[in-house]
Amino acid sequence: MTPLTVLFMPESAYGPTNNCIGIGASLRARGHRVVFASEESWRGRLEALGFEEDLVALAPASPNGGSAGQFWTDFVKETAPAFRRPAIEQLEPFVLPTWRALVDGARYAQPQLEAVIERQRPDVIVEDNVCTFPALLTAGAPFVRIVSCNPLEVGGAGVPPKFSGYPVDDQRSWAEFRAEYGRLHRPLWAELDDWVRACGAPGLDPLEFIHESDVSNLYVYPAAADYTDRRPMGDRWHRLESCVRETEEALTEDLAEFAGRPGGSLVYLSLGSLGSADVGLMEHLVAALAGTPHRYVVSKGPLASSYDLPDTMWGAAQVPQTKVLPLVDLVITHGGNNTTAECFHFGKPMVVLPLFWDQHDNAQRVAETGFGRRLPAYDHTGAELVAAVAGLLGDDRLRARMEALGRTIRAHRGVERAADLIEEAARAGKAASTGKSGSTGKGTRTGRSSR
Repeated sequence: MTPLTVLFMPESAYGPTNNCIGIGASLRARGHRVVFASEESWRGRLEALGFEEDLVALAPASPNGGSAGQFWTDFVKETAPAFRRPAIEQLEPFVLPTWRALVDGARYAQPQLEAVIERQRPDVIVEDNVCTFPALLTAGAPFVRIVSCNPLEVGGAGVPPKFSGYPVDDQRSWAEFRAEYGRLHRPLWAELDDWVRACGAPGLDPLEFIHESDVSNLYVYPAAADYTDRRPMGDRWHRLESCVRETEEALTEDLAEFAGRPGGSLVYLSLGSLGSADVGLMEHLVAALAGTPHRYVVSKGPLASSYDLPDTMWGAAQVPQTKVLPLVDLVITHGGNNTTAECFHFGKPMVVLPLFWDQHDNAQRVAETGFGRRLPAYDHTGAELVAAVAGLLGDDRLRARMEALGRTIRAHRGVERAADLIEEAARAGKAASTGKSGSTGKGTRTGRSSR
């Protein structure tokens, strides 16, 4: 097809950005022009991968600058005390301020995005975020949404409320959580809805902070853990079993040597770039695991120099995760959607220690579908963690099941499927612009009855 200009706007976090990088690389290999309108702290990182950058700020510039994703790193550090509370008690001190920060960022970025769109003239726009940016909806180009969160991001009466971590078979607390979420968030949602309409974009569905696309919505989750038996999705929703990009990162010589040592199972420990900044929590995990007969690769996080590891562990501030996962037998994770999906992609059982947002939902889903264990991040004992690790490593049937599932997921080729769907959306938009289709190609509400 005629080369396209594809504009990506991912959330300023590693998971969504890596998803878009993988899809963008596939589109670029097909001859298309790929531009990233990422948050400005990513400057130079995307260009180094061969993409064009036309970046935006989500807030006034910090005098100290910052690394990629620094805005959310700082935000989470400030609100981290809330992570010790139950999910419903995180709504006011963490979830609501997070939505406020996202809405403020969308407002600040609006004129910048309008200028980006005027400069780039995209044929299709792809957003991987949880908050709407009306400039992306009024650009006159097809709008494709990617959901890099647990699928409860798309709600329904037959599934638990998002961010709750509640089980699917026990509805006793659902109504209370939904009522509290609505009480806290309705004023902010109404403010956003008014502003979005004033910008010329369609209104938002009740208590939703982002639009669905009327062309194509993609979400990153495996069918084996999805909720579609309880909440069917419309025909504009497309599940990507996974979205794992190929990287040029390689194992360092010392990591490769450590991973190849004999003796015990090999386990990967990562609480993500944000969770691993809690040094006290990381020290607790390391101390509990140090006495086991296994070896551990540890993603130590931004404060890596603040604590030491025993000889049975190898660690670094950042670890080439997609290179390490194929080598390990088990993963201890915070349950971020990117890591969870990658564990399924490579067929690895999980111990999940959720901290915030949809990590609670992923932890519960992994546990209730039998693909791992859920433990409270702060309130578990060392003995409980060791028992969970031993139980999963000793479950040969589960490991065989996960390995088979991983092969099935990898065969789905989620990155290529996403690129196909984005091309299809662009073709539909071009047809609409020449009067060959009744679709506008613009992002709008779909009016799904389950809402």
